Amino acid sequence: MKVVVVGAGYAGAFAANRVAKKVKGAEVTVVNARPEFVERIRLHQQVAGTGAVATPLGAMLRPGIAVRIGSVEKIGDGTAVLDDGESLAFDHLFLAVGSTVRALPGTVPVGTWEGAQQARAELAALPGGSTVTVVGGGATGIETATEVAEARPDLRVRLVAPEAADCLSGAARRRALAALERLRVEVVADVVAEAAAGTVRLGSGRELESGLTLWGIVAGVPDLAARSGLEVDADGRVVVDACLRSVTDPRIFAVGDCAGVVGARFGCQTAAPQARAAADALARLAGGREPEPYELRYAARCVSLGRKDAVAQFTHPDDSLKDGHLKGFTAVAFKRMVFTGTRYLTRKAVGA
Repeated sequence: MKVVVVGAGYAGAFAANRVAKKVKGAEVTVVNARPEFVERIRLHQQVAGTGAVATPLGAMLRPGIAVRIGSVEKIGDGTAVLDDGESLAFDHLFLAVGSTVRALPGTVPVGTWEGAQQARAELAALPGGSTVTVVGGGATGIETATEVAEARPDLRVRLVAPEAADCLSGAARRRALAALERLRVEVVADVVAEAAAGTVRLGSGRELESGLTLWGIVAGVPDLAARSGLEVDADGRVVVDACLRSVTDPRIFAVGDCAGVVGARFGCQTAAPQARAAADALARLAGGREPEPYELRYAARCVSLGRKDAVAQFTHPDDSLKDGHLKGFTAVAFKRMVFTGTRYLTRKAVGA
């Protein structure tokens, strides 16, 4: 059985490892744009220069998994066409291309590896006393703002969002806002309408100085599925059945951010369980059994607040917020809790 996995983020790497482990005789090929696995939920550390977040794919994938560096231009009729013109035949394919960032011109996106690398270089070159503007009040924006503020206390850091920390509620949100205040991050309740060299213009019409403007909003998915003729939802995500198979082509599984699962949010907490469920579904099919449906379940929302603080708010399985929250993590404890998806991908965890 030939299995192609498109993308080697949390969903793709997990799926490739589990298929190689669970499906006897599977020939697994991973196609990825770069030769490293990137811990996307730690990109704020890459930006601030407080951590390295890339690991060679060879250290993350089981022996015997083939790796092709490149991108897939189109999928169809059991074939994946690569950007170099070569084609890979498959019996089954896992689409795990993740999500994308649609940044405003004049800003640097921090939700992608390339953007984080650019932001890191520009931040390092920024002289003391300059202002960094972070756009977005969700987890990505808050983590970027607090990480930069702690790593570079010589800079002025500003967070612009209609509502900061609106991904949390109650005591958890108050804690996040208190951390921003403690780290002297200015919170501006507005939107950035335009960014140019040295300034940003807000939706209210105000113009503010900004030596570097970072875009901390992740939205949308790559259009590979749509341009390949697979049915997608209004957000461009693959419409899937209960077992995460494309309703257009059941040979194709969609996992992670690009899968159109109702109620799913972007993140490794979605990617790893979906990859596991889809790989197990393929293993059952290979063994002549019916696959089991995927069940969406969440436990918490976690936000880093610099290297020495974080907050996690418990959720119901459908991701609606509970009142309870955890606080006062050390950086190590937070890493152990939030980066579960990464631990599952390590060679030891997958029995490589």
